Amino acid sequence: SLCEEGLNDRQADILARLLTYGPKISQTEPEGSATQAEFLVVPRPGTISPWSSKASDIAHNCGLSMIQRIERGIRFVVFADTPLTEDQEGLIIEALHDRMTQAVLRDECDIPKLFAEAEPAPMTTVSVLEGGREMLAAANQSLGLALADDEIDYLVDSYQKLERDPTDVELMMFAQANSEHCRHKIFNASWSIDGEEQDLSLFKMIRNTHAMHSEGVLSAYKDNASVIEGFHSRRFYPGTDSREYGFNEEDIHILMKVETHNHPTAIAPWAGAATGSGGEIRDEGATGKGSKPKAGLTGFTVSNLNIPGYEQPWEQDYGKPERIVSPLEIMIDGPLGGAGFNNEFGRPNLCGYFRTFEAKVKGVAGYEVRGYHKPIMLAGGLGNIKAEHVEKGDIPVGAKLIVLGGPAMQIGLGGGAASSMTSGEGQEDLDFASVQRDNPEMERRCQEVIDRCWQQ
Repeated sequence: SLCEEGLNDRQADILARLLTYGPKISQTEPEGSATQAEFLVVPRPGTISPWSSKASDIAHNCGLSMIQRIERGIRFVVFADTPLTEDQEGLIIEALHDRMTQAVLRDECDIPKLFAEAEPAPMTTVSVLEGGREMLAAANQSLGLALADDEIDYLVDSYQKLERDPTDVELMMFAQANSEHCRHKIFNASWSIDGEEQDLSLFKMIRNTHAMHSEGVLSAYKDNASVIEGFHSRRFYPGTDSREYGFNEEDIHILMKVETHNHPTAIAPWAGAATGSGGEIRDEGATGKGSKPKAGLTGFTVSNLNIPGYEQPWEQDYGKPERIVSPLEIMIDGPLGGAGFNNEFGRPNLCGYFRTFEAKVKGVAGYEVRGYHKPIMLAGGLGNIKAEHVEKGDIPVGAKLIVLGGPAMQIGLGGGAASSMTSGEGQEDLDFASVQRDNPEMERRCQEVIDRCWQQ
């Protein structure tokens, strides 16, 4: 624990009782073992675990206000007949922890790293005016921006006209807005089939249903989720003054959303799918002037599973990009990560689907294999919203903005851009930077604030 001041005996006893739970483990050294090695698995330094969010608040509620934060680690002791080599220790470390959310310490003196608070890095600029295109191309690689050649040309030209250098913040924002995380660039692009220009882009084709039949639709393609007409009934929630739960007769409209979270799920299925669900829940709660997420769905499309001992006649192992996990790993961990986040947030994950597809098809250069090594992960859900909250209000110039939620870290900020890269061509660290950390406990608290607002 990190404390502002020391604990007296009574406070230390309260903390010890809070932290003592679960089965007692007694350590016994096996006979004949010549050596032992210790590995302490802890949350990644620089992050705050969901467990810590809960445990620290429980301590405060029990009168331990001087405790700033509590974190939890697991100490593993490995006994061996002979001293472990560096390679063997590396294999053990790999097996004991999840590199997305955890780190392994070899010395208890390193534990304070968990609570270290670093100063924010200073804003920097990329010297485009002096160094030209080469400097921006180098920043594109080092920052993992995944800019296309024409985007680099556009930015160099724009900043030369502005007669100033771009900041790293501006470049990151541009990369996020133009990333292929949601495929908006491709969806909005003009396209032709067999040389014939098509009237509708892919996105216009999707929106065409609404254009042809918009009856009953209150909001579409302009907010975080769409809203359709619901029904008139009674909703059960607390009054703003009494805080007592009661029935409120009103129009109950229905909102819905489905989005993809493909690349993170390919890198780390559990965390990737979990944060896919978390992002979708966030979008629902932030629709209009605030809404109530109610139920979730997850969906997965992957390549052939090749289940050991249960291979199917049509399955062949064509191989896959090195850093993407196997379809089988995705289907074991992904649904659990998505459903787990939904449940911990307090929203049941009621429906979903999965399918596999991999085939040899005739292409321009002969037969080629097509499949979903980079999977499709769908996160979706539905909720309710008050009629008067469907449309967002105008934000006047000079209004104060509130950032609601847990600590923001760079993890995930490169996510949209990293997912634009062809899998395997970027640095491995950039792939892992594209997966955010899930904290459903913190998101639940944000939703509680939104709930109090719309209930007023």
